[in-house]
Amino acid sequence: MTTLLLCSFLALMLLGVPIALAIGAGTLLALWHGGTPLLVLAQQMFQGVNAFALVAVPMFILTGDLMAQGKVSEKLVDFADSLFGFLRGGLSIVSVLAGMFFAAISGSGAATTAAVGTSLVPELKRKGYDPASAASLIAASGTIGVVIPPSVPMIIYAVIAQQSVSKLFLGGFLPGLAMGIGLASIAIVQAHRRAYPRGQALSAAVIGRTFKGAFWGLMTPVIILGGIFSGIFTPSEAAVVAVNYALLVSLFVYRDLTLGDIYRILIRSAITTSVIMLVIATSAALSWTLSSAQVPTAIAQSVLSLSTSPYVIMLLVVAVILLTGVFIETASALIILTPVLLPLTAQLGIDPIHFGLIIVVGLSIGMITPPVAINLYVASSVTQLPLERITRAILPYLLGLIAVLLLVVYVPLWLGVSG
Repeated sequence: MTTLLLCSFLALMLLGVPIALAIGAGTLLALWHGGTPLLVLAQQMFQGVNAFALVAVPMFILTGDLMAQGKVSEKLVDFADSLFGFLRGGLSIVSVLAGMFFAAISGSGAATTAAVGTSLVPELKRKGYDPASAASLIAASGTIGVVIPPSVPMIIYAVIAQQSVSKLFLGGFLPGLAMGIGLASIAIVQAHRRAYPRGQALSAAVIGRTFKGAFWGLMTPVIILGGIFSGIFTPSEAAVVAVNYALLVSLFVYRDLTLGDIYRILIRSAITTSVIMLVIATSAALSWTLSSAQVPTAIAQSVLSLSTSPYVIMLLVVAVILLTGVFIETASALIILTPVLLPLTAQLGIDPIHFGLIIVVGLSIGMITPPVAINLYVASSVTQLPLERITRAILPYLLGLIAVLLLVVYVPLWLGVSG
């Protein structure tokens, strides 16, 4: 049964069938072949999306879309530029910092890449930055979007692993910050090698003015995360608060969206949410089927038999996560891998929150590794550069992010979790 499931799933993937349909069809064939009543498929799909925490997913997606379409990203870029634009290659640092700011609003890597890229690419080109390197940096910065809370993949992991969303959100700050510092450091080295220009001199007046413009956007993560960690509302309730706040800011503060714009954003967000929920539903059925066949247990025993060293085993786990991220979209890979790898890491004594950070950071890197590299596609669309040029330029940033991932895996104490 398991062989039929995996073979049919891979065959459908190679034929270009959408991931949700490939998962569902493969699971259906496996259940039919095993003599299991097909009603189980519908029951497990419903059970997979029947979680209150998942209410936050469409709300955070909508918040990110509302903020990305308005002036929020532009204001955030201006504020970041006022802080670091005076350095050589300061716009590179601004790209990373703006990505981190927007990551704390959207929870989406693609939305972060699109918002920051649209605002910064024209200025980067005008000041003589290498277009491919600039685009690759913006795409790499977009990976932080699913690590710094609020994070849609963290919510999905929390539902699957039955862990606290708040604890995962709290643990995501330091890895996200480390990713930003790593990317900025690489960008500074490249800026000095290529003799990029310095920006305008540091000015308290400019910082104050741009901070005032960006204030309402910066308050979004403060309201969301402050409310969650103070216990005022749950992550799901925080997502609804975020949508209302985004609407108020867009309609009455910046006044950059019309009712027609909001209607189109609602439709687009609904489509995105539908795709994610269908993947979650079919993957829940897949996970039940694999668990019934004791596949996770068998994989855990097989991997543990390869080595007695937890360091070697975790290196293998990292390799599996990175390789999966190359071929499968982040949310789908997360839903498929978590039930398989979580029992293995549990036998190694890895805290489930720690593993959640590992898998989210690892799969975020898949956003910049072709062929399934959504951030590279977005960056290519924004900059009108061939995907091949951006892919070649992404290598230094890719290596930097992998180094941060290994730091997350092997040095858990700085994250405040047990290894």
